[in-house]
Amino acid sequence: MNGSAAGRPTAHVGAEHADGFARIFGVETEYGVSVTGAKHPVDPGQVAMTMFRPVVSRSRSTNTYLVNGSRLYLDVGSHPEYATAEAVNPMDALAQDLAGEHVMRRLGLEAQARLRESTGEGTHVHLFKNNVDSAGHSFGCHENYLLRRQVPLSAIETELIPFLVTRVLFTGAGRFTGEDGVPDGFEITQRADFLDDAISSSTTRSRPMVNTRDEPHADSDLFRRLHVIVGDSNRSQTATWMKLAVTHLVLCAIEEAYRAGAPSGFEEFALADPSEAIRTVSRDRTGRARFALASGETSCALDVQRRYLALVSAFVAEHDELFADAGLPGSESAEGLRSAGAAETEAGEAVAYPAGLSRQDVSRALTLWAEALDAVESGEWRKLASWVDWAAKLQLIEALRRRDPSVDDARLRQIDMDYHDIVNGTVYERLVRAGMMQTMIDEAGVRHAVEHAPANTRAALRGEFVRRVLEGDYQWSCDWTHVAVTSPVRLEAELLDPFSSTPTPAYTTVLKAL
Repeated sequence: MNGSAAGRPTAHVGAEHADGFARIFGVETEYGVSVTGAKHPVDPGQVAMTMFRPVVSRSRSTNTYLVNGSRLYLDVGSHPEYATAEAVNPMDALAQDLAGEHVMRRLGLEAQARLRESTGEGTHVHLFKNNVDSAGHSFGCHENYLLRRQVPLSAIETELIPFLVTRVLFTGAGRFTGEDGVPDGFEITQRADFLDDAISSSTTRSRPMVNTRDEPHADSDLFRRLHVIVGDSNRSQTATWMKLAVTHLVLCAIEEAYRAGAPSGFEEFALADPSEAIRTVSRDRTGRARFALASGETSCALDVQRRYLALVSAFVAEHDELFADAGLPGSESAEGLRSAGAAETEAGEAVAYPAGLSRQDVSRALTLWAEALDAVESGEWRKLASWVDWAAKLQLIEALRRRDPSVDDARLRQIDMDYHDIVNGTVYERLVRAGMMQTMIDEAGVRHAVEHAPANTRAALRGEFVRRVLEGDYQWSCDWTHVAVTSPVRLEAELLDPFSSTPTPAYTTVLKAL
């Protein structure tokens, strides 16, 4: 068995990536469901099952995979859920997340048409890409990052959690609670009141910020899957991209520190009580409210984020060779879904940047990060309303209050929910049409992502398999690491390397049989 430069056996699947900074990204989004205008009460579970009728007729299950490599399923509590295909850069992950909105919107509209046959033409299905329903039930948006195995979980708690807690200054979706003692009755993140622990293996009884369930969907000797639960569901495309891109850079700096056997510098902000800290940050849009650190000292969201920004900027400057030159298809254009991490050669082959981002995209991420902190610190948070969800939403609420000082809390909650409604909502779409909300991928790009998996991950193989089996009369199954035909022949292939879109011999055999 040959050894790698680091003494690691090359027989490990994906070993060529184990000592680098390439990463796999994924986003899982649970959607809330409700119905208004029906002639009689309609249970959300009935709506969800109506939505999934075409899925069941096609796949014989409410848990299936799509031609773009993503997973579509009905989760616990009748929450439709969409998990994006594997992506090697934040822009492809964003495109796949938007493809999920497109798929869910289509299913919601089809369910609405069916329900109107029995519940009246006034029936409206609402599908919310948010994290709290009107009854106060919480559901999640989970980020997934492939992480090198040598980074221990203790480092996630002490070095990453402080960043995740305080990044809500620019990633929070915002929520009108009407709660006394909270400025304007408005919090900047939807998840703060529903998180109990920093890290744990649970997701329901006790919600952690990071789930430790060890399912890497890759070679477990080399990688772990970092399952981040603390984030909000974002409507803003830029906020989603920033959430992924900046977290990725923080993880790169942490991984490099553990390779070098040196402190990252992030550990100085280890939190005494992460749940209490995020509730403090959520209720204070100045970024200056103090919370306790594990050291016994106190800090605030702005100080923590400034320090992370400085350390990440230093990491980027020291590793300039990891980032390709600007001028390639990049994040300034929605064309082709290749920005932020993958270009194409003249032959059309996908090429992944060593650290998943181009110089142009790193510069954009660091600039937006600094601008967000400056805006919060100066009290000019309205400058962020074109890409930060909570700022856009709060600015709308302020405008409504100016026009109608007597507006009640019920109306404000309605606007809050409408912002997140991807089927019948109008608030967010009006902001986009008016040029008041930035976008990074246009409708053509989203439609492309609905039909195509990222070309440079194993999702391309899974997507092609699904496309082929749906064209014929086959019984089949697949998951993140396997594809299988069970009838009329029985064949299976393992796809363990998430970075590889090259067919394995077993995969080729399966497709030839089809």
